[in-house]
Amino acid sequence: MTKEEINKASYVAPNNASVLEVFYLFLKLGLSAFGGPVAHVAYFRKEFVERRAWLADAQFSQLFALCQVLPGPASSQLGFLIGLNRSGLMGAIAAFTAFTLPSALLLFFFALAVPMLDGPLAEALIHGLKLSAVAIVSDALLSMSRGLCPDKRRKLLALMAAALLLTFNWPFMQLIVLGLGAAYGFAFCKPLTFLSQSYSMAISRSTALLALSVFVFLFILLPVAVMFSGINLLQVAAVFYQSGSLVFGGGHVVLPLLQQATVDSAYIDSSVFMAGYGATQAMPGPMFSFASFLGAYMQPNLPWLGALTALIFVFLPGFLLVVAVFPFWQQLIEHQVATKCLAGLNATVVGILLAALLGPIASSTLFSFYDLGLAATALIFIRGLKLSPLLSVAFCVLASVILTFL
Repeated sequence: MTKEEINKASYVAPNNASVLEVFYLFLKLGLSAFGGPVAHVAYFRKEFVERRAWLADAQFSQLFALCQVLPGPASSQLGFLIGLNRSGLMGAIAAFTAFTLPSALLLFFFALAVPMLDGPLAEALIHGLKLSAVAIVSDALLSMSRGLCPDKRRKLLALMAAALLLTFNWPFMQLIVLGLGAAYGFAFCKPLTFLSQSYSMAISRSTALLALSVFVFLFILLPVAVMFSGINLLQVAAVFYQSGSLVFGGGHVVLPLLQQATVDSAYIDSSVFMAGYGATQAMPGPMFSFASFLGAYMQPNLPWLGALTALIFVFLPGFLLVVAVFPFWQQLIEHQVATKCLAGLNATVVGILLAALLGPIASSTLFSFYDLGLAATALIFIRGLKLSPLLSVAFCVLASVILTFL
């Protein structure tokens, strides 16, 4: 069977891969995946569905839908599950570590140096990265819409989901839209019968219940421990664990939560916070890596320990939740009612991508015909010429710098 045939199949069985292979591939993504959580999903799909056929489109969309429903960093949760499916627990840890390490280290050293991102060169670099994100998300939208919206009803659902997200900018709107999409699928979509071939993953029910217990235990215990101990490092853990537990919608949503938890609580000066925010926008990898910058400031005597603690505890609740829910999610999708709902969820995911493309990504990036032309050219590189997304990133950044100084 050719790679193209595998990609078109509805089921791809998990195969053992070395942890080093998982680490290498996610490290490559951690160094090159610019553009925020939605763009990261596009990078993942390109690498693990199209190029390597580790997952079929249907499986990928199942994992993505699950990560969208739960609080936490959706792209990192998706990478965690891909690593877990490929190489077990060590593969999951390798995927998370490799994908997060580059941006976390860069932001940690930036916290030590605190050079402000200012001037035309810095603005041109960031703008080029955003242009590449437009191309990456556009490619994902075109590819996923073909597979996940094959009929008029699901195309209409994707458009309605995008319209709702663009009209109502509420914190929980994405979760509401996913729920409406599932209801629409139950009422109007045909069951996805191939999903009865659900693939296995190394998460038992007992492991899921243990993960849920740890999640609840830490959510309750950490604030109590801070009240009675007054230990600064516990305060760092509590702040970032609660932020990671409450954020729906991925990395962009965690920023206002962290601002409330750190700036409004007088742990970090507002100007320092905004400097770190600007640097995070220019980094590859997950936006939750911003925690590395903030943690270093909250623990000035041992900044590396503060950064490490913040990173662990901002990501931990999201990973605990996907482990806790996944075994039951797998059983749900074996039933016809659930697969009809999932058909609606899959189409809604396309709507989420469309809303992100038309909303925060394109509207904050495409300011001129030059911008539109550069993003379109980068899309041709990816989709037409089948070049690496990293090359499209380099092209957009270089072109943005040249146009700025012409």
